[in-house]
This record gives sequence, structure tokens and C-alpha cells, in this order.
Amino acid sequence: MGVEKVSDQSFESDVLNSSAPVIVDFWAEWCGPCRMVAPVLDEIAGELGDKVKIVKLNVDENPATASKYGIMSIPTLLLFKDGQLASRQVGAAPKAKMLQWVNGAI
Repeated sequence: MGVEKVSDQSFESDVLNSSAPVIVDFWAEWCGPCRMVAPVLDEIAGELGDKVKIVKLNVDENPATASKYGIMSIPTLLLFKDGQLASRQVGAAPKAKMLQWVNGAI
């Protein structure tokens, strides 16, 4: 299972109402570190697809959700469990560190 895109409109149904933990990647097209994180998240989605759902939210196209969660810099990854914000990771990180964060949070 790959990384899906979500929007302000679909955030509640795709993220907050998900039965599985969800990682939301807040990103933008112009953000270099965001583009570095994307393939790492694709790999993690492939490896942990049965344990966690990974989605992307473009902050330029969906400012309401980014504002609601206080996203000041991107990339920012938020992990939601049972509709609640459980963990936050700001900035690009190597795959090993991201896996450690994901596994620690789920």
C-alpha cells in the first residue's frame, strides 16, 4: 500500500476516523527536504502497510488543517492514533530514525 493524498475535506474521514494509526506528512511542492522524505515514506508504507497508514497533505492546497495543527515548518509528520495526535516529528530524517519514531509511536 502506497502513500495516499488527503485534503482539508477528507482529513476527518481518512485520518481521524481511521481504525489504524495514521502518519500525516505535511509537505509542499517547493520544499526540498519534503521531496527527500517522500521516497523514505513510500518505503516505510510498503514495509509497515498492515500496521500504519501513511498519507500526505499539501499545506499550500490545504491551509486549514495545517493551521489547526500548528504546522510552522515542513516537512512535519504527525502520527494519529484513535483520532488523537500521538506524536510529532519535524524535519527530514534518515530512514532508520523515521522507522524508530514510527515503531515507537505505534
